Amino acid sequence: MASSHGRSDLRFADWMASLPQSMHTIPLTNLAIPGSHDSFSFYIDEASPVGPEQPETVQNFVSVFGTVAKKLMRKWLATQTMNFMSQLEAGIRFFDLRISTKPRDPENELYFAHGLFSATVREGLEQISSFLSAHAREVVFLDFNHFYGMQNLHHEKLVTMLKEVFGEKLCPVVFAQEVTLQYLWEKEYQVLVFYHHPMALEVPFLWPGQMMPAPWANTTDPEKLIQFLQASITDRRRKGTFFVSQVVLTPKASTVMKGVASGLRETITERYAYLFMCVFLCVLCS
Repeated sequence: MASSHGRSDLRFADWMASLPQSMHTIPLTNLAIPGSHDSFSFYIDEASPVGPEQPETVQNFVSVFGTVAKKLMRKWLATQTMNFMSQLEAGIRFFDLRISTKPRDPENELYFAHGLFSATVREGLEQISSFLSAHAREVVFLDFNHFYGMQNLHHEKLVTMLKEVFGEKLCPVVFAQEVTLQYLWEKEYQVLVFYHHPMALEVPFLWPGQMMPAPWANTTDPEKLIQFLQASITDRRRKGTFFVSQVVLTPKASTVMKGVASGLRETITERYAYLFMCVFLCVLCS
């Protein structure tokens, strides 16, 4: 017998397919799609090198304190406690993705990265594709918004990988207002790829990054975050584009130093859990 938790997971896994028919023809730009921040960070590897985007101070810190420094870094870098498959089963449909190469890697492998390296990009994309194959009416938004240590050959490799993994599931670029669930289901498209790099202009299924703006409040103050989100939502809805509402409080350097051994979860996430829910409801109702 399945538990109530199991039934809940099942419902969230197919929430798009379960929407009432009246919502099938509403542009997806008008729907609130749940997403995750630094979506891949569950996989962050303490044994990996420091990412190339990190400042010299962090590089020096790790060179002196080694594994201890990386363990502390992971406490602040890992924003997710679930892998891709678990996020999808919980209803997440927007993924914030940051890609990097590793220094002196002869294989030119591509990794998810945020301070430290995470899983390979292919591993993550294959998890997502596997879920989509089992849930034919679910749709995901993949937002490739940061690239580190990548040259044209790496971007070409990533584009080829997307084709190999998703194939006919990839939705080519059209007017944002045309994208409804009914449109996607009829075409059997399940993946919209947003790509914040000029390469997007050369590939039919890469949606230019400006079609998925993600304004960032950069604050630890919940009230300022709410004000910022409400203002940005009003502006974006007038423009009729996709956009990201980042319900994210960003720790300052002083915040990290005060709670360096505690980490993001104890210092911010658990302390402001109730406020995060209030902010989310404010955004949803705006």
